Amino acid sequence: MAQPVPFLEDFDAVLPGAGTGWLDRLRADAQEAFRKSGLPTPRTEAWKYTNLRRLARTGFVAAEANQTTEVTTVPEGIVALEDAYVAVFVNGRFAPSLSSLDGLSEGVEATSLAAKLSADRTSLEGQFSDVTDLPMATLNTGLLSDGLYLKLDDGVALDKPLHLVSIGTAGEEPVSFHPRHLIVAGAGSVATIVESHVGSGAYFSNSVSEVSVGDGAVLNHYKLQNEGPEAYHLAANLVRIADRAVYDNFVLQVGGNLARNEIRSELGERVECRLNGAYLACGEQHIDNTTFIDHAAPNSSSREVYKGVLDENARGVFQGKILVRQDSQKTDGHQLNKTLLLSPGTEIDTKPELEIYADDVQCSHGATTGELEEEPLFYLRARGIDPQTARGMLVAAFVGEALDEIQAEAPRAAFQAVVDDWLESRSERQG
Repeated sequence: MAQPVPFLEDFDAVLPGAGTGWLDRLRADAQEAFRKSGLPTPRTEAWKYTNLRRLARTGFVAAEANQTTEVTTVPEGIVALEDAYVAVFVNGRFAPSLSSLDGLSEGVEATSLAAKLSADRTSLEGQFSDVTDLPMATLNTGLLSDGLYLKLDDGVALDKPLHLVSIGTAGEEPVSFHPRHLIVAGAGSVATIVESHVGSGAYFSNSVSEVSVGDGAVLNHYKLQNEGPEAYHLAANLVRIADRAVYDNFVLQVGGNLARNEIRSELGERVECRLNGAYLACGEQHIDNTTFIDHAAPNSSSREVYKGVLDENARGVFQGKILVRQDSQKTDGHQLNKTLLLSPGTEIDTKPELEIYADDVQCSHGATTGELEEEPLFYLRARGIDPQTARGMLVAAFVGEALDEIQAEAPRAAFQAVVDDWLESRSERQG
């Protein structure tokens, strides 16, 4: 007897846009590909350090549409932005009653992907990437239904950030959902997108974000993963950056039971790409950051700094690869991963890579792992600061250097507040 395929066999809802030839084929092909591949295992090099065995054993069922209406307020733990457009999704479905998208500038379209698939599905043909080499993204395509659809016309500047809030919620049974976000920034446009991922209960969020940054556009894209302690969070981010564009990305991961954020970015000519982040974990948390920067054209630069803090029995993973293709001369690419281990039970697996086929480049990578240094601790204690406070100050300074990489002031301050809360909670646990 054939074994049931996780996440496909229990999904029987009618998907938006069903009956459209290209969309039906897209979903069917992806479902067949996932049936053949199944969940990735550590035997796959890209998943060598992140095992989904616990995820497979949990027995998730597809989230029901009516769970969207059961959430009446946005929970705490999101990025605190005072002035922003807000698009809220509950278990992967758009929640208009919790959202605030009024007053968008002319030339900006922000709606739910489900509404777009139902009303204007022909315009989306060819907009979704081939992700058959990413099993979880393939699953997402097979169940493609809802998410954020954001399109900025050429030359448009979004007057304030757009805040995408994803809320996971589960009752007695663990639930799964698979949001698909499509963000298109036209040539010369300017925008800031902020994501917050929060929730409670046992749920599995398997999201894919497709981001297209047009010629000469500037897109700031910042994400907070602060899922509930029983949650699983897997995210694939597919980013295409056209010539002369700027893409500034920052990912802060503090929540979830098991979380993996993967970014694949393809750079055009004279692009400035920044992929930065921080991860803070304790207890039995497992947090994975995997990045791939493809310098597909000459004269572009990339900067990547990820800093992590692991406590108790937490485990971290950083995999970062920079590819410089043969014709991509004058490439300037730098990558750095630093991790603080605060307890003997912590573990970090770090794998920086450079693959260079051009000869006129400036590229570097590095990784360091260690404990807090004794000299600055001694310096602080000599000035009457108790050991616990001193350690907290040094950890805060360490993470603060990563947060300084965020180019936009308001999101940077909001992310700093999340880090401060995490450090305060850690201090309270230690008494």
